[in-house]
Amino acid sequence: MLNPNPSHVCSRQEALEHMNKNLEIFEQQATEAAKQGAQIIVFPEDGIQGFNFTRESIQGYVECIPDPKLVTWSPCLHPQRFPNTEVLHRLSCMARYNRMYLVANMPDQQECNHSEPHCPPDGRYVFNTDVVFRDDGTLIAKYHKQNLYFEAAFNTPPEYEHVTFDTPFAGKFGIFTCFDILFYEPTITLIEKYKVKQIIYPTAWMNQLPLLSAIQIQQSFATAFGLNILAANILRIDLNMTGSGIYTPSHSVYHYNTDTEEGRLLVTKVPVLTNSGGGSFKSNVCEVSNVQPHTQSSFFVKRDRECSGHSIPSLESAQAPSSTFHAIMMYDNYTFVPVVETQGDLTVCDGYFCCRVTYQRTSPTSELYSLGAFNGLHTVHGIYYLEVCALVKCANSSWESCGEGVAEAESSLDFHLQGNFTTPYIFPQILASEMRLATADSTGWDRGSYIMSKKGMSVGLVTAALYGRVYERDHTLV
Repeated sequence: MLNPNPSHVCSRQEALEHMNKNLEIFEQQATEAAKQGAQIIVFPEDGIQGFNFTRESIQGYVECIPDPKLVTWSPCLHPQRFPNTEVLHRLSCMARYNRMYLVANMPDQQECNHSEPHCPPDGRYVFNTDVVFRDDGTLIAKYHKQNLYFEAAFNTPPEYEHVTFDTPFAGKFGIFTCFDILFYEPTITLIEKYKVKQIIYPTAWMNQLPLLSAIQIQQSFATAFGLNILAANILRIDLNMTGSGIYTPSHSVYHYNTDTEEGRLLVTKVPVLTNSGGGSFKSNVCEVSNVQPHTQSSFFVKRDRECSGHSIPSLESAQAPSSTFHAIMMYDNYTFVPVVETQGDLTVCDGYFCCRVTYQRTSPTSELYSLGAFNGLHTVHGIYYLEVCALVKCANSSWESCGEGVAEAESSLDFHLQGNFTTPYIFPQILASEMRLATADSTGWDRGSYIMSKKGMSVGLVTAALYGRVYERDHTLV
């Protein structure tokens, strides 16, 4: 239950009454998960207190969470050690009584000295915070969210935090929150430097089709990095917030509900991943350099070396598109080429960046599809640089509707999608009709292009995309 009036300044007692209603639901879910043999449970971002607070109105909800690296403490066993920590006490007892690791999200307030360069004017940081409890109730980790998303009540941590914790059943876990998933820090550093293969991911994600629904980004992240991700999203249908799952590199168990406000407990067995396979990034990344602007619709990439993989036609020989058009998708101006024939081979470019698809429709329908390319700085609701190839179903019979969000499709297509990406950080995604995820038959690098193939889909295709993040260009001038 979210706070119906988050801007209202309430007392600590009023805040506790509100939070305890949500914590009662947490307790029920933890008990049920324990009965099913769960060893760790993850609750969503903002699931205890809600969101859209002001700096003043969140005061009744905050607790001063001690640093687990400096203090060993079980709030369940020693509730009076630190004052005003009622929420920590209940979470700790949930973990202890159910003998499971527990992760939740809550506000953390820490005083600071005005002599510190980042200390807020009121002398206190308020952080969006994930807390982790061991199965005996001991607080073992906390993480302060780095990349805030319109969260006026919270401060950005003055330094990047790379938080991990160890478990006896799956080794080391890493943790980050919601919008963090789109940025280099702390996410990529956590995976590449700290070699984490199990990720905890509390989120309050607002779905945005056709490229960034919660389950799309969650699955594609697990696929791209070859890791496990335990993702818990808040459920608020009127705000388009839904979609949680447990993902491995090859299998997904997820829930996407837009019918009722009732959540669902997901419990499944997950294989423990290790770093014995080598590098942290799943794909065997080619070193790509000296990308040249295209002339008409042809281009070339000078490769430092060739990558092994399936033999595929090179983009240099791709057929030039007969026509292109522009449409807005996800607030960005994409260049599209229409997909009109029963089968075809199409290329579309945005500057030096080009995308190609070879396809065959396996079911005849009148639905419109298009292939889009975008290479540039996204500047709405966040600033980050993208290279994206996307085969999308258009919303209606107008080409201008390509890029609008749709969730249903009848057309099934076999496709081979590729792009001459300059970044190794590419997240493959296939979204089928009625918000169902599909797994690609193959992904990876071949002759300087990143490819994704799929055949034999039994349901309609909504989106097939290669979502590339060029982190080093996030601060490019618009």
